[in-house]
Amino acid sequence: MEPDNYRPGLLPIGGNHVRLRLIFFMSNNHLSDRINFLEESQTIGMSKLSRELSAKGVDVINLSLGEPDFVTPEHIRNAAKKAIDDGFTHYTPIAGYPELRKAISDKFKRENNLDYSPEQIVVSTGAKQAIANVVLSLINPGDEVIIPLPYWVSYIEIVKLAEGKSVAPVTTFESDFKISPAQLEKAITPKTKMFVFSSPCNPTGSVYTREELKALADVLAKHPQVYILSDEIYEHINFLDKHCSIAEFENVKDRVIIVNGCSKGYAMTGWRIGYIGAAKWIAAACDKMQGQFTSGTSSISQKAAIAALSTDNRPTLEMQAAFRRRRDLVYKLIKEIPGLKTNEPKGAFYVFPNCSSYYGKSFEGAVIKNSTDLCMYLLHHGHVSVVTGEAFGAPDYFRLSYAASDDKLIEAIKRIKEALGRLG
Repeated sequence: MEPDNYRPGLLPIGGNHVRLRLIFFMSNNHLSDRINFLEESQTIGMSKLSRELSAKGVDVINLSLGEPDFVTPEHIRNAAKKAIDDGFTHYTPIAGYPELRKAISDKFKRENNLDYSPEQIVVSTGAKQAIANVVLSLINPGDEVIIPLPYWVSYIEIVKLAEGKSVAPVTTFESDFKISPAQLEKAITPKTKMFVFSSPCNPTGSVYTREELKALADVLAKHPQVYILSDEIYEHINFLDKHCSIAEFENVKDRVIIVNGCSKGYAMTGWRIGYIGAAKWIAAACDKMQGQFTSGTSSISQKAAIAALSTDNRPTLEMQAAFRRRRDLVYKLIKEIPGLKTNEPKGAFYVFPNCSSYYGKSFEGAVIKNSTDLCMYLLHHGHVSVVTGEAFGAPDYFRLSYAASDDKLIEAIKRIKEALGRLG
């Protein structure tokens, strides 16, 4: 544990010290070790800072959260209104309404050619809870969980809550931030219990091809003690030909837990609908776990999700096309900024530039020492909110979300370019 006076990520700007983390590790006999060791989500933290500045009248463009800027499609909203009028206002089954689990089962078969019966599906209050259910159901203290770096911010913290040990092989810009079969093989030990990854990936936007997934599956097939948590929440924001799941490969499919949900592909972040497809015994364990935490998720949200998964898919395809156009726009503009280096995302709605060329530069006497400093500088002097790569285990990068209008994106990147140009 860090000492009591530990204060990470401080950058003096104009005589003031700015905190990136809003909760610091401090000696406190009243709090559990569990909460003291748990990090706050830095994506949420940066968004909170940007809202605080906005409340003071500062025109901040917030590109820190992974949230589609679209309104939930009308036919989904209408299904929710009907559910209210029809009186669906009571507790729901822990694992979800049978009709929703059937709709998810049908979706797996129709879109992914995967056979998951309704009994193999558990609906949760968002994909984050689904991940927590899985990890807490399978990981014992000391079990190792392989999580390729860069990783989504909550994977590490959820494993920490389960008292597992995260093992993070480092992927590179040159490999498009994707773990290789050799890296995966090297990381597996007798203590390895789980491999966690996402495709399309947050924060890099990388997407594993079918051939790459098969190569990883062939490695994992040799280690039957290792379960695979495949986070596919960005499935519908995929700029390759077709989404591929590692669960499609026979040699590992029984050990794959697919995590998905409605938030990204259907612009339903506020509805909080996530789900898993897994072996029946794993689904039963997650049902049991969820029963002691939240029970079943919102009845109205579930009725909306049935409409999302069972009816008109055109709004999802229209959103995907908009994200592709925005990807092209942002990628082009970012490449025009001297000193930033980024790969071309193949999915999700993020770019992940390397910003290390700006280390050692300064503004009004404040020196940029790392990406956290740079992000705070961009927030306070460029009025654009992005997330430090430190949050994702990659401290030389930052994440920018292009889930915003074209006009906002153009203005935000213009501000970033001008702010970086003022560094000497």
